[in-house]
Amino acid sequence: MGTPAERHPSPSHYDIVIVGAGPVGLMLSTCLARWGYKIKHIDNRAEPTPTGRADGIQPRSLDLLRNMGLKSAIMAHKPARVYEVAFWDPPKGGKGIVRTGTWASCPSFIDARYPFTTLLHQGLIERVFIGDLEKNGVKIQRPWTIKGFTSNEKDDPEYPVTVHLEHVDGTAKETVKAKYLFGGEGAKSFIRDQLKIGIKHKDPIAYVWGVMDGVVKTDFPDIKMKCTIHSEHGSIMVIPRENNMVRLYIQLASSTDPDFNPRKTASAEEVQASAKRILQPYSIEWERVEWYSVYPIGQGIADKYTLDHRVFLGGDACHTHSPKAGQGMNTAFLDALNLAWKIHAVEAGFANRSLLETYEPERKDVAEALLAFDNKYAKLFSERPPAANEVAAASAGAKAGQEENEFIRTFKESCEFTSGYGVFYKPNALNWSPSHPAQSRVVHPKGTKLVPGRLFINADVTRVVDANVVHLEQEVPLNGAFRIFVFAGKPSVTAQALRDLAANMAKKNSFYTAYARPDADRVSHHERHSPHSHFFTLCTVFAAPHPSVEIARDLPPLLARYRDHVYADDRWDRRVPDAAACAHAKMGLDQDRGGVVVVRPDGYVGIVVALAEGSATVDALNAYFGAFCSRKLGEAQAML
Repeated sequence: MGTPAERHPSPSHYDIVIVGAGPVGLMLSTCLARWGYKIKHIDNRAEPTPTGRADGIQPRSLDLLRNMGLKSAIMAHKPARVYEVAFWDPPKGGKGIVRTGTWASCPSFIDARYPFTTLLHQGLIERVFIGDLEKNGVKIQRPWTIKGFTSNEKDDPEYPVTVHLEHVDGTAKETVKAKYLFGGEGAKSFIRDQLKIGIKHKDPIAYVWGVMDGVVKTDFPDIKMKCTIHSEHGSIMVIPRENNMVRLYIQLASSTDPDFNPRKTASAEEVQASAKRILQPYSIEWERVEWYSVYPIGQGIADKYTLDHRVFLGGDACHTHSPKAGQGMNTAFLDALNLAWKIHAVEAGFANRSLLETYEPERKDVAEALLAFDNKYAKLFSERPPAANEVAAASAGAKAGQEENEFIRTFKESCEFTSGYGVFYKPNALNWSPSHPAQSRVVHPKGTKLVPGRLFINADVTRVVDANVVHLEQEVPLNGAFRIFVFAGKPSVTAQALRDLAANMAKKNSFYTAYARPDADRVSHHERHSPHSHFFTLCTVFAAPHPSVEIARDLPPLLARYRDHVYADDRWDRRVPDAAACAHAKMGLDQDRGGVVVVRPDGYVGIVVALAEGSATVDALNAYFGAFCSRKLGEAQAML
């Protein structure tokens, strides 16, 4: 590919200009910088966020950060971890507040590696990304702002976007050309305004919130827990933080108030006085206040995320929601990840440009669902506190045949959604549901629990080369490649199917051969993930004890080359306690015959195919990749 600078006609030509160095801009920049793109990244602030702002990393986002190798740098800041949420309400016929229930913030019915929310201020998280960017030669230009842009593919099909940038004090100007422009500047997006894209407000009710970070001295027993507190004096939310800090959210005004003013404000002292009233009979004093802000919030969503698939929006520029769900930063990360791998697939020559048309529908659907949940969940709590037996039922998971009331059902859906594990994408060219028009006996084998458009299921396996127990879903790092998991069942049953799989993948027009590396014969013996192609990493999982797996004997050479990605499905899992091969069982794949799972570069399942003798498996994979790839593959047309 050459170095990023060598591939462009001049120093002022870039692959992408990114405006805004909050979570969405930094995630996009980090992915593309690692994959070798030339980036101009600006932010109008002189420094990263010093205090305050977003602070919640949900369980699925922690998986993603670990997959990027960034989790340990974030955890080094000793963030607070929230395993449980406590609810406090007025006692029946009494004064003050009492605890009415607690439950897990990520209950056990969700198969999470990290069943907690990580709380750390945004500035520390930003600095982790900034450090990684600098390793890859990207420095954020501060304090600079965007003054204007045009996008015209007719005049310049290669670099259609012209961007005018300026130092915030007006002392310097710069005009650059780019293939893409990304607006991650937050709710007051200049790029969105210039494109004349409107915001629709879902909830007619707007709120004004006060938020305060500080160190407190209190006898309130749950100050180290996340709490939702309702009292006759108002509502408050308690969020524990790093360094003995605590964040308090206080609703100051609602548009349902008779004297509502969206610009209502309150001093830090007034908010502290309000908190003292709400927490009675408990006392609270502030040793110090680190950050304080008042802001109005309405649930809004942009009408469009792009107009021409060259200029894109993401993060708060597209969607705003109440801070209660703790979703802002997490949704921003996933907006950026979704766009990053698609830009990479197109620009690296793997996919048709039409792939970029899936960014808006996939991410907008998620934002719509998030706002609907946010609304429903908030309403449920404001209308009545849950009864203790409902809390227990919701946390434990329903017993067979047990009726679930609306509260329990909504709680479960909300937990799945807010943890990140419930986020899913609808059927499209990337997510082949059972109803996909390309019907085949091998696509979506009967019994599979994997759903295209949903996350790949977590599983523990033993890596054969070194007998290490590993997390299968973490084994391939976020490298822009599709992950192809060959669940190989019993070696004695699938030997011929595996030989046929390798032979058909090695054919001239297969998805695999069509995108082989030009330097494949010079690749290091130690290359684990991409020895044959930059676009695919292969993993094989046998339903056998690891000492019995002999890689050279049990796998054809094409699959055996990925020796660091050969696994034995021999670890017990409490979710399928009676299964002989738990990873196969969790996926709902036959423990003798296995199956093939294609996972998108962002961790979502694309297609599930039976592992069959003959060419049917590779025919199905050719048809899948042929739907969005830049080259005609195999007999892909035969199935369509």
